[in-house]
Amino acid sequence: MKLSTKGKYGLRAMIDLAQYSEQETVSISSIALRQNISESYLEQLVAKLKKAGLVASTRGAQGGYRLTRPAGEISVGDILRALEGDLRAVECAAETEAGCEGEELCVTKYVWRRINESIAKTVDEMMLDQLVAESRKAQEKAKDRPADAKVHRCQG
Repeated sequence: MKLSTKGKYGLRAMIDLAQYSEQETVSISSIALRQNISESYLEQLVAKLKKAGLVASTRGAQGGYRLTRPAGEISVGDILRALEGDLRAVECAAETEAGCEGEELCVTKYVWRRINESIAKTVDEMMLDQLVAESRKAQEKAKDRPADAKVHRCQG
């Protein structure tokens, strides 16, 4: 399974939103600035997250976005499925209603099933509040880094 930029950027945006919306709503422009994501692309991602019921918007001068439930109740799986759809690494015909010709002799279906179950288990057990905590630790660590230290840009 390879995630697209929708999943990568959307997850970063949700971590940012969880981190900064504890007191007030957060604007798309502020997330875009902090995460170095274009506002127009971020608007598309937030629309998908809103449709999935993960974020809500408030209009007006103090408007912006917020989570619809606590970060501890939103899994990485919730976010990635809202943005990417199906997270299975392999689609095995044996897993469908129609079945698969030769299914009774196929042993690779067990491999695909285990891989897909492992991915689902991992993303469903990882919660947004855990990522916020990791983000805060990373920010603290970055503050302690010497100003001239070489830094590589995160690709995730």
